Amino acid sequence: MADTYDLILKGGTVVNHDGEGARDLGIRDGRFAAIGRLTRASVGEVVDCRGLHLLPGVIDSHVHFREPGLTHKEDLESGSRSAVMGGVTAVFEMPNTDPTTTDAAAVADKVKRGHHRMHCDFAFYVGATRDNTKELGGLEMLPGVAGVKVFMGSSTGSLLIEDDDGVRAVLKAIRRRAVFHSEDEYRLRERMKLRVEGDPRSHPVWRDATAALMCTQRLIALARQTGRRVHVLHVTSRDEIEFLAANKDIASAEVTPHHLTMAAPECYERHGTYAQINPPIRDAAHREGLWHGIAQGIVDSLGSDHSPHTIAEKSQAYPKAHSGITGVQTLIPIMLDHVNAGRLSLFRLVDLTSAGPARLFGIAAKGRIAVGYDADLTVVDLKRRETISNGWVTSRAGWTPYDGVGVTGWPVGTVIRGHKVMWEGTLTAPAQGERVRFLETLAR
Repeated sequence: MADTYDLILKGGTVVNHDGEGARDLGIRDGRFAAIGRLTRASVGEVVDCRGLHLLPGVIDSHVHFREPGLTHKEDLESGSRSAVMGGVTAVFEMPNTDPTTTDAAAVADKVKRGHHRMHCDFAFYVGATRDNTKELGGLEMLPGVAGVKVFMGSSTGSLLIEDDDGVRAVLKAIRRRAVFHSEDEYRLRERMKLRVEGDPRSHPVWRDATAALMCTQRLIALARQTGRRVHVLHVTSRDEIEFLAANKDIASAEVTPHHLTMAAPECYERHGTYAQINPPIRDAAHREGLWHGIAQGIVDSLGSDHSPHTIAEKSQAYPKAHSGITGVQTLIPIMLDHVNAGRLSLFRLVDLTSAGPARLFGIAAKGRIAVGYDADLTVVDLKRRETISNGWVTSRAGWTPYDGVGVTGWPVGTVIRGHKVMWEGTLTAPAQGERVRFLETLAR
């Protein structure tokens, strides 16, 4: 008797934890039901994937979708639409909204806003403040929460805990892995006078690599004192990579496509304030240090740090221009281009974008292609050549620093829990996003 499936993706090259090879994927009730050669099957839909690579669904664990309060820049619907158009199946969204995501009511509100309105699956970080520190242990266990986010250096929004006592108190209050914006606020304040009006090239001079290293060193010392796991977001310097290599037992590291792709001063000379982001894009030596971290296995995950601002906000003179770069839709094209250029393998990309986030955050039933797991897939054409353009980007911000950049490798399909959400640049299903589940909070 033939097996029955809702969807079969046929003849594609599956890239997974057990290797790479041509296989069919059978999906039933939103989960992978069979992997192999499926010739005798009753099926609702068959998709011919010959010539395409099927990757475990990409998880972007670092985005800012600006809702509530800042929806002139982005909202949960538009940001998630941009995500699935770029092949991303799940996102973790940051708490520096207005109001901030710092209590149970704010978390519940975001989960309600996202449910079947976001196009991809989602989770939200809770922002740490001095006022909510004692409640963080309960807040991090709420449904839909990815963990606690701490800003040790000031960036967009009002969230900031810069002192050791404050960070220590946060770490003592929680059990799950917390994520950190790691720039030393005291050094940033001291060096603010180094900003040059109208010259964004001074941005990495002000927010220098020493500020990042000093803060990360402080953070690791506090993590060891408290016995907690920490995840350092958007690492930008070779110095941090070298330091983190000796602390992998408690610390994990994220890098971003823009820090891997662009370098100072050229990026500021070409893009001006559109390349302005915190922490900054640094020189080529630091960029090569990040690639060394990937090659040596020191880097654990890749996040876009999608941080949209309007063209009007980005077009102001430095330093008044807002810091942030769009990136959720371009994450996969940019990184596939790096794969084709030989800078990393496709297997390593899968580890950074699916298996890595699943491992770090304890995601339930996502991050690999395996029977019983959510049927999340990022379908790519490794050899397809395209040019990224502002017109292709569906973010409300309406721009990308990669406008006019040609790439080899392109996302052609996004499948989320068995739903074919995007195919060949077209949305093919209504928004059906649901909250991501975590192993440490399954009972919630």
